[in-house]
Amino acid sequence: MRTERPAGVCEARTARAIVVCVAGLPDREREVRDLLQTRQLHPAATLALRTYGPELYGFLAGQLQNVTDADEVFSQLTEDLWRGLPEFEWRCSLRTWLYLLARHAASRFRVSPWNRGGRTGDSRLDEQIAQVRSQTEPWLRTDVKDRLRQLRDSLDPDDRLILVLRLDRGLSWNEVALVTLGEERASAESLRRESARLRKRFQDLKEDLRVRAQRAGLLEADS
Repeated sequence: MRTERPAGVCEARTARAIVVCVAGLPDREREVRDLLQTRQLHPAATLALRTYGPELYGFLAGQLQNVTDADEVFSQLTEDLWRGLPEFEWRCSLRTWLYLLARHAASRFRVSPWNRGGRTGDSRLDEQIAQVRSQTEPWLRTDVKDRLRQLRDSLDPDDRLILVLRLDRGLSWNEVALVTLGEERASAESLRRESARLRKRFQDLKEDLRVRAQRAGLLEADS
């Protein structure tokens, strides 16, 4: 008898490698899955964007540090969602998978900004894209005034990625590892090694930011 995997749980290549989603919305993800099972792609993609679009747009703006570039990459992410959603195997949460897509889209843009891929999805999603941008941009304008965040934004993009996914988005270390590895089917051993590396780097980054904040006068120096 086949046992249905509960929503919000990510599974890597082996049954022993379970990644629990700590910050997703299982009810929404279950609804997206139900829509896909009845071949309702547009409602499923729309719901996915409504659920996670604002935080993904904010994530891209922080990674790229340019709202115009974030617009371009978010549009490409939407196309990737449209093309990939029918084949998504639910080996991890929808939220984690979308962050994986977002990182891939941002990486492609950095390598070749003019090679963004063509628009092949449904133009009806454009309304959802515009809505996500309008919801997120006021938050971004407030964020840039935060001096501590500016210090963090001065870090290497890969280091910012760790902090954003772990601190801002609340992903588990195994979920962060799935995104940084860029592979939905990562093995249990690969996840273990990457999670250990990320934890160590996270500790180093916290110390680095503490020193930077002291130098900027945002924290009192150690006595």
